[in-house]
Amino acid sequence: MTRSRKQNGNGKGTVVFVGAGPGDPELLTGRATAAIAGADVVLVDADVSTAVVEAVREAHPDLELTTVSGEPAEVAKGAVAAAKNGNVVVRLVAGDPFTSDAVVKEALAVTRTSVAFDVVPGVAIGTAVPAYAGVPLGAGSIQADLRAVDASVDSAGQLAALAAAVTGTGSPLVLQANADQLAATAAALVEGGLSGNTAVVVTTEGTGTAQKSVAGKLGAVAEKSAGMDTLTGPVVVTVGAVVDKRAKLSWWESRPLFGWRVLVPRTKEQAGDMSDRLRAYGAVPVEVPTIAVEPPRSPAQMDRAVKGLVTGRYGWIVFTSTNAVRAVREKFTELGLDARAFAGVKVACVGQQTADAVREFGIVPELVPTGEQTSEGLLADFPPYDDVFDPIDRVLLPRADIATETLAAGLKERGWEIDDVTAYRTVRAAPPAAAVREAIKGGGFDAVCFTSSSTVRNLVGIAGKPHARTVVSVIGPATAASATEFGLRVDVQPEVAAVGPLVDALAEFAQARRAEAEGGEGQ
Repeated sequence: MTRSRKQNGNGKGTVVFVGAGPGDPELLTGRATAAIAGADVVLVDADVSTAVVEAVREAHPDLELTTVSGEPAEVAKGAVAAAKNGNVVVRLVAGDPFTSDAVVKEALAVTRTSVAFDVVPGVAIGTAVPAYAGVPLGAGSIQADLRAVDASVDSAGQLAALAAAVTGTGSPLVLQANADQLAATAAALVEGGLSGNTAVVVTTEGTGTAQKSVAGKLGAVAEKSAGMDTLTGPVVVTVGAVVDKRAKLSWWESRPLFGWRVLVPRTKEQAGDMSDRLRAYGAVPVEVPTIAVEPPRSPAQMDRAVKGLVTGRYGWIVFTSTNAVRAVREKFTELGLDARAFAGVKVACVGQQTADAVREFGIVPELVPTGEQTSEGLLADFPPYDDVFDPIDRVLLPRADIATETLAAGLKERGWEIDDVTAYRTVRAAPPAAAVREAIKGGGFDAVCFTSSSTVRNLVGIAGKPHARTVVSVIGPATAASATEFGLRVDVQPEVAAVGPLVDALAEFAQARRAEAEGGEGQ
């Protein structure tokens, strides 16, 4: 099935105006996601958030995204030309398409041609950003888009009229502007009749993990004394008594890790779950690969081992990492095998994360440690060989080329014969960009999450030691030992050695630290 949805064989495509929402990729609607998946051409407005653009690129790496700007008629002309070649053209715009005068003008320009158009509404910036700032608009709010309005005499008149419309009604007013318009905007609202004591909150980078909201009074904003001088770029300004409810309803910026820059020293393929969980807590994950996973130099050993699974050579297979599971699955695919080859073979996993990877393969592991999720924990639960109950005495141990001998030696002590097979190689990744290295050493990261001893060794090797004020969180005892060996202070270690509990434990640590700081301020 091809991705293209070219139209009816008549050579004409269509233009689909798609709302990208306010900035958080998770706020893309289902219909927006489907429209993008069916596109041949995507024309993106410059004000669509970087996070949304990156999410689209990651989901559709073969889809070319082109940033467009200029007069609406010219942008529409380019979209129509592409559609007349039989393409489905998605015009990806910030917020909700028909709340933008420019996008409406584009749509009107398309109607003057023979090309059909469609509209996919998006989450509106004027309602979503106040909600993420903890401000309930309620009924009767007035929204105005000031992105195209300069702080001139005419715009001041428009603002004064808006202020007059809400004065005495108690209705909030939501404006979109640039940060450098704030003082002039506030002054015009006061001149239009709003009290200088009216509450206002200004939000930048709305709905993202870099969101920042600053509250104050309208008069102070007009006088440039509200502490908003550091805000830059597009902002959303919410004005009215409802802003006072923010102290109780702020749910996004009050998340435990909100605004924390967290270093994730893992490959992009491995970092996904951790980064997603960190974002859910409000953090900004920065992925820095420290190792690269490569196939073994010779495939012969793995070929023999996998064929041995089919022929009944092994009584057990022991997985010590998700990389080992992935390597075996890839070899199965290469050889035309599936999970049925594990029939009669017992499966052990060193921890829950590895066990989850095995379950995704359609297999339920017989053994996962009940205590520490380490090689030692697995050995504590692994049964000794019994020549009566165990018809086959051989264990397959597919693992990294640099793995320790602890597990293999322990299994041999329990009477098992071991086929210790190199399933994959781990090599040190290239150093990150200079700016990232400086941030690591200079305290530019609030926390780092280590998931193995190799991530500790390799990060220090390619980028240097994290700064002393960086919170160090580790997945388990072996990783903690490596961190300590390199002179790092271990702050966080979960009870269960898995990515989810690791991030949860970091969030609990951050929340406790915040509570302690607030308690100290209250004394």
